[in-house]
Amino acid sequence: MNPYRDINDEEWQRIAPLLPELRPRSELRGRPLANTRSVLNGVLWVMYSGATWSAMPRKYPSYQTCHRRFKAWYESGVLKRVMDQLFGEASEELCKLMEGRMRTHVSAQQKNVEAEKVPATAPAVYSPAPVKPLPSSPFAYASPFKHAA
Repeated sequence: MNPYRDINDEEWQRIAPLLPELRPRSELRGRPLANTRSVLNGVLWVMYSGATWSAMPRKYPSYQTCHRRFKAWYESGVLKRVMDQLFGEASEELCKLMEGRMRTHVSAQQKNVEAEKVPATAPAVYSPAPVKPLPSSPFAYASPFKHAA
């Protein structure tokens, strides 16, 4: 795979229609929406580099914004289509690497199902092993500092 670079204008023209339109906020409060192209470049940087989201260079929008859009694009399948369009067969490897790094959150319902599978047993009682006294040292400890008299 080639070293990472931001997508160029020709690539952007090919994939821009694949990305969902973001509606502007109805209220004029808060931050303006981040540029979709720069967010995508930030997402691709994280995928290529293998770094954490918080390690993203400052030239991209905030890592929270990039991560939030990454999750939305991933869950909707948009990211897979974009990757296929940009990288062809190499996109499979990149997507698998990213999937391996993704945290999987377990819903409360899944936790309940898992808890039912594990038999309830009495908690083990901790009992420390008996402590043996240390043998007395044949060498007396002497301070390296001179004692002032």
